[in-house]
Amino acid sequence: MITKNRSVLAVLAIAVSGFTAGTAAAEGKLSIYHWFEYIPQELLDAFSAETGIEVTMDTYDSNEAMLATLKAGKLGSYDVAVPGDYMVEIMIGEGMLDMIAEGELANVGNIEKQWLDVPFDPGRKHSIPYQWGSTSFSVNRDVYDGDIRTTSIIFDPPEELKGRVNILDAQGEVMLLASMHLGIPQCSTDRDQLKALDELLQGAKQHWASFNSDGAKDVLVSGDAAVGMIWNGFSAKARAEGANIEYSYPREGLIVWMDNVVLLKDAPNRANAIRFMDFLLEPENIAAVTNFAQYSAGVMGVTDLLDDALKSQPESIPPADAPAGTFVQVCDQATQEVYDAIWTRLKK
Repeated sequence: MITKNRSVLAVLAIAVSGFTAGTAAAEGKLSIYHWFEYIPQELLDAFSAETGIEVTMDTYDSNEAMLATLKAGKLGSYDVAVPGDYMVEIMIGEGMLDMIAEGELANVGNIEKQWLDVPFDPGRKHSIPYQWGSTSFSVNRDVYDGDIRTTSIIFDPPEELKGRVNILDAQGEVMLLASMHLGIPQCSTDRDQLKALDELLQGAKQHWASFNSDGAKDVLVSGDAAVGMIWNGFSAKARAEGANIEYSYPREGLIVWMDNVVLLKDAPNRANAIRFMDFLLEPENIAAVTNFAQYSAGVMGVTDLLDDALKSQPESIPPADAPAGTFVQVCDQATQEVYDAIWTRLKK
């Protein structure tokens, strides 16, 4: 695993040690529902030391898994979650998020302007930015030395790669990448386009070895997969752990995303949730997340706090001719049901 940002975390520990020396008891609890391998434990410990708040965290491996768990009865058990951009929009539409009142977040002014008013949460009434990055795929260069800047590597792989492809267990991103490959719009209602999308995915499945999100890095490091659909920061970690891989910026298109910390409806520890969100809007704290996870933050003042290797990693520096990134789009209910049916058939 890539070395965590020890310098920032050490400063955090020193800074809070004097503050907490006289703390007699914990000031309540905080329950977090979070992506796996995405926040350093030392930062959670620093938050607890600074505030006296006891932190517990459960993890998930996809936006869809998080949504399903909350809808199955866990809403009201957690205070905050970390959904992606399109999932924030879905959760707002389903009434699953609480409103952040104006003035509740002391550090809201630290949010970078481009992430302050976003289409999936206009005015940031329910969320704050966490990390952002891209989703593509990485290829083992010991196995294949040809052109990898094409989504054909995933959907019609060369002989060397057939049967050695890992796909993220993430419906929105897989369906978007497939749509980009075909050159069709997201949330299409055209019957011919939907048929082509289904045929592409069902035909490509024979070349895939696995659907694995939480192990997407490990299968590349171990060599169990020669191609892996993956997030750019996770790819950087795999490369640092010894995988001779290259991250692709396919000409057909690139997926971009932003994960966000949201205030959940019926949060049992609402005041502590707000305090945690404010904590993450401090540059030194979110920089610790960035140095650990290898993505990018949406907060000002972070750049000078980043590890040098992060500033130059190829996974975060697209070539000059790379296409603009595309966010996963939220479909209307009827269209989404068709996409759900295609995905369910794919996973059988």
